[in-house]
Amino acid sequence: MTYLTAKQVQERYQISSMSLFRWLKSDTLNFPRPMVINRRRLFDEQDIAEWERKRAKDAA
Repeated sequence: MTYLTAKQVQERYQISSMSLFRWLKSDTLNFPRPMVINRRRLFDEQDIAEWERKRAKDAA
């Protein structure tokens, strides 16, 4: 398993920390939830890839 930090997720989507905060609070976006270890948010890269595929499928 590979995990991405919040900073890496922000860089991946070219978004700010506030945007990531809003994505996580959004009920309609369903962005994958991170696990928190020592106050660091770690996102499962596989969950993010699945989320991307689902969004691409829904957009088509």
